[in-house]
Amino acid sequence: MKNNILFKGVLSLLLICNILSANAQNQYDGEIAAFKKTDSIHPPQKDVVLFVGSSTFRKWTTMQTDFPTHTIINRGFGGSTFPDVIHFANDIIIPYQPKQVLIYCGDNDLASSDSVTAQVVLRRFKELFNIIRTGLPNAQIAFVSIKPSPSRARLMPEIVKANKLVKKFLRRKRNTKFINTYDAMLGADGQPMPDIFIEDKLHMNAKGYAIWQKIIEPYLF
Repeated sequence: MKNNILFKGVLSLLLICNILSANAQNQYDGEIAAFKKTDSIHPPQKDVVLFVGSSTFRKWTTMQTDFPTHTIINRGFGGSTFPDVIHFANDIIIPYQPKQVLIYCGDNDLASSDSVTAQVVLRRFKELFNIIRTGLPNAQIAFVSIKPSPSRARLMPEIVKANKLVKKFLRRKRNTKFINTYDAMLGADGQPMPDIFIEDKLHMNAKGYAIWQKIIEPYLF
């Protein structure tokens, strides 16, 4: 009897874990499906500049007009982490055959758990990098530095470490760029400038994106 109860308990636990895992993997399915629907109606050009990553890109709604001489595809989604971008890489990165891929991700990873360190971010970035390099061997891969924000000021030391690790990694790889937006977002006191963020103190307003536009523009081709 005890063994039967134990077996049922373990089975129930496994079922719950599977459900939670499926939900975690598929929470952005709706956004990805919307991208695919848009692509089916308006097939995108190849050899474009692809921006992919989390909501910092997703909320950059003026991206195409901010870079008018480039054809841009913006595939920022949700509050994604590196595992999310990795999960959907074959849906929203590889098929576009872009000439350049700009990645913004990492701050949600660090915010998700104290166990996620700069080294974990680097490991996750390497996994995504290898997927892109394998699927798009000729595309340039650029990483936009993880930004500082008032709401996540406590993470700034780890963000600095993660940025340095990714920069060091990319320095040894061909056809890559590290785009440093971090320093330009700091005030004289070394803290994130509050007037470049919206009310949540996490996402940027137009002033913040204007800073990014000026820094990123020279890297696009």
